[in-house]
Amino acid sequence: MLKSRSVWFFTPSNPKITFGGMDGEPKKEMYKLLPKNFYPATFNVLPQQDFETALDGLQKSGIQYPFIVKPEVGCQGILFRKINTQAEFKNYHEKVPVEYIVQALVSYPMEVSVFYIRHPLQEKGRITGFLHKIPLQVIGNGTDTLEALVKQHPKGKKRVTELYNKHNERWHHVLPAGEKYMLSYAANHNRGAHFIDLKEHIDDKLLAIFDKLSFKVDDFFYGRYDIMCTNVEDLKNEKNFTILEYNGCGAEPNHFYDTGYTLIGAYKEILKHWKALYQICKYNSKQGIKPWPFKKGKLFIAQIKTHYKLIRQADAMI
Repeated sequence: MLKSRSVWFFTPSNPKITFGGMDGEPKKEMYKLLPKNFYPATFNVLPQQDFETALDGLQKSGIQYPFIVKPEVGCQGILFRKINTQAEFKNYHEKVPVEYIVQALVSYPMEVSVFYIRHPLQEKGRITGFLHKIPLQVIGNGTDTLEALVKQHPKGKKRVTELYNKHNERWHHVLPAGEKYMLSYAANHNRGAHFIDLKEHIDDKLLAIFDKLSFKVDDFFYGRYDIMCTNVEDLKNEKNFTILEYNGCGAEPNHFYDTGYTLIGAYKEILKHWKALYQICKYNSKQGIKPWPFKKGKLFIAQIKTHYKLIRQADAMI
């Protein structure tokens, strides 16, 4: 901030994304920049629209049950849900207070995240983090109830009340041996996901894909892609993968979670990324893409805080 003489120094980082993607960016901006075959079938619903309009959107898009819903502007997996029936869809629609996205459920077995950085003067970027993200889940043993399995889970036991509210219908059921039960479909750390480091798979072949993507997206220099795929090799060969979303300069370099980093090591990783962010913003600013004025950014942050408070309240009810 001091070097840039701007509180919002980061906003030029990704010029075509609101606030540079630090916070509060609409997902429709992201999908608009991606080729349609790179992301799942998606449409938006406004809270003031009647439910019949939402159902009509399903028919027109070809999206089938089950599918995913999430806020147009969201964070930390709040209001992210898998919808199995029309009754669940209606309940979500009637209680969600903000614009939301309906998206086809992707059946690929593996979710990964790729942190990508490219200075605008460079043709080739770099991948600083590559993770396999495993959503919060338990495996049945034929003896224990869902409640017992949650309480035995190292991350699930810390979120018992939240998980009970979402899974109370099956809370006292015994899961058959070997059955995988998904407690959350949001594969982020805030929702209890487990991360496995894939840094040994980072190579020129993988980088070439994201260099190509960053040029297709146009002016995307810093952030994280969240991707579903069959496996790493298929992804490297540009087969059987889809982009769930990508996040701009507010994306966390989340590869230091669950992967053996010390606290000092994690701080070093964050500082390394913010140095790269600063260098990108400094260059773009010199090209005429100036940081947001202070008042504009302050107003935007206030609006986003109000929005997040609203969706957190709704998340507790749905």
